[in-house]
Amino acid sequence: MGNDNFAVKKLKEYLHSTFHIQDLRPPKYFLGIEIARSDQGISLSQRKFIMEIISETGLSGCRPTIIPIEQNAKLTSVEYDTGTSSSSDDPLLKDPSGYQRLVGKLIYLTMTRPDICYAVQTLSQFMHSPKQSHMNAALKIVRYLNTCPGLGILLSRKCNMKMTAYCDADYATCPMSRRSITGFCIKFGESLLSWKTKKQSTVSLSSAEAEYRTMAKTVCEIVWLRGLLQDLEARVEGPTTLFCDNDSALKLAANPVLHERTKHIEVDCHFT
Repeated sequence: MGNDNFAVKKLKEYLHSTFHIQDLRPPKYFLGIEIARSDQGISLSQRKFIMEIISETGLSGCRPTIIPIEQNAKLTSVEYDTGTSSSSDDPLLKDPSGYQRLVGKLIYLTMTRPDICYAVQTLSQFMHSPKQSHMNAALKIVRYLNTCPGLGILLSRKCNMKMTAYCDADYATCPMSRRSITGFCIKFGESLLSWKTKKQSTVSLSSAEAEYRTMAKTVCEIVWLRGLLQDLEARVEGPTTLFCDNDSALKLAANPVLHERTKHIEVDCHFT
C-alpha cells in the first residue's frame, strides 16, 4: 500500500518481472470478503461466506434470532462440570470436528462482523471438548447471521481525521477462571478501524482494575494504529479521545498520585 502512484507502479513492474504476477485492478472479492465502492465509501462484507455457513448447517429456513448469544449465558467446560452436574443433561459431542469447523469459520467472519466478536470468543474456548450446549450456542449465532447476512463494515469517505476509542470490561464474567473480558473499538472519523474482545490474562481484583486493564490495552492499540497511519502519511488530528464508563478507572488513569494502587497491575503490551 502507498500514496505514491509512481512508486506503486514501479513495484508492480518489478514483481511482474520476477514472479509473473497479474494486476487485478481494484479488488471486488478477496479471500471471502466482498468489496463494494460507492460515493459513500468502501463497503466490506462476507455475505457469500455467511450464506455458505447457513447452507452447511442446514439453517436456511430457520427462524432468525435478534441476538447472537444470551445475555447471561454461562458456558462451562467439562472439567468445571465434573461433580456438579449430570453429563446426560449436556453430553460431549461425539465428533467435535463439526463444531471446530463452524467456530473456525465464525472467527474468520469477525473481520467484518464485530457484532459477533463477544459470542465467538466465548465459544472458541471450548474447541477441544465441546458439549451440546456449545454447539447450540454456535448455531444460535448462525441464526442471528441469517437475520441480515449482507451486514458489514463501511469505510466512509467522510473523515474528519480524528480518532476516537471506546472500551469496556465485563468484570469476572468467566465462571471457570473468574477472569474479566476486555472489549474495545476504535474509530477513525466515521469508520470503524479496529475492534477486539478477549479474556484478560490475569484475574482482576475489582471492576476498577478490570476497566483499568482494558483502558491500557486499548491505549496500546491506539499507539500502534497512530504509528501505522503516520507511516502511511495519514495525519491524525489532535489526541485520541478514549471513552470509559468507570469513574474509578478514570481517576486512576488521570491521577499520578494513585500510582501505588496500580503498580501491581501488569498489562501485556508489546511494540515493534
